[in-house]
Amino acid sequence: MSDLILHHYPVSPFSEKVRLILGYKELAWKSVIIPNIMPKLDVQALTGGYRRTPFLQVGSDIYCDTALICDVLEHLQPEPTIYPEPGKGLARTIAQWADGTLFWAAMAHNLQAKGVAQMFAGAPPEVGKAFGDDRKAMRTNMTVLRPSDATPAYKSYLRRISDMLDRHDFLLGSAPCVADFAVYHPLWFTRTRTPVVADVLDVTPAVTAWMDRMAAIGQGSFEKLDSAAAIAVAAASKPTEVGKGLLVDSTFQDEHGIPLGTRVTVAAESFGPEATEGELIAATRTHYSLARTDERAGLLHVHFPRVGFSLRKAEA
Repeated sequence: MSDLILHHYPVSPFSEKVRLILGYKELAWKSVIIPNIMPKLDVQALTGGYRRTPFLQVGSDIYCDTALICDVLEHLQPEPTIYPEPGKGLARTIAQWADGTLFWAAMAHNLQAKGVAQMFAGAPPEVGKAFGDDRKAMRTNMTVLRPSDATPAYKSYLRRISDMLDRHDFLLGSAPCVADFAVYHPLWFTRTRTPVVADVLDVTPAVTAWMDRMAAIGQGSFEKLDSAAAIAVAAASKPTEVGKGLLVDSTFQDEHGIPLGTRVTVAAESFGPEATEGELIAATRTHYSLARTDERAGLLHVHFPRVGFSLRKAEA
């Protein structure tokens, strides 16, 4: 199998979720640092439009969204599992809540005025403005919490997380699962990127002790790679056949009346509205896969989770 290439940047919270899972599973990986705002020309050469961080590249297969990346890494390295039985469904449900509701409450708290000032301390004013404008463009049609609403919600969620740690070292037992990695990453951002507002964590010492245990997992073994080299890897590779490789589910599940082989677009339902266009080659109960060609990267298969993404016929 080709190398695992993670396209990310150091302070991306969702990237930290994946980096820790790579460390937990002791998987070696390549690190491609990408811009945190647009333009992202090398990113979109591979994804075809999708611009959220991170995404995982394996040869000329591109896996978008951390929910799908988690499934890919679990298939590649089943032990130690991040979906332990019993309770796999509960772990997935908590992870989905954490990646959405918890994340947005935490980030609205983190990005209050003094948090933003700390993030961009020492940088020219235009850097902070560019970041703010970029994220505003990604939040099309999203309701954004005010800090005065987000902070009490965040505190409430932290107390609930603390309650989950009453009898175990991790949220659902003696070992971390996908719920732990998903809950951890927005709290990690609070603690490491905006410590000026991290006193919100002080009232839940069980949570901070758990965070220490999560941080101790580490990010595994990785080597640096530049984006041009990653594109060259894709150009020199062939995508895996549908139903083989790291996404073994290939049974067609038609919910849209769109047959395989149709020119389609796939886009996130919220945050990051940029669509990827290509030929629909898989629509299973868990994921969509598109085939597309880039002049630099060649033939690519780009994969998305079904939940959280919308499929439409491409406009003629």
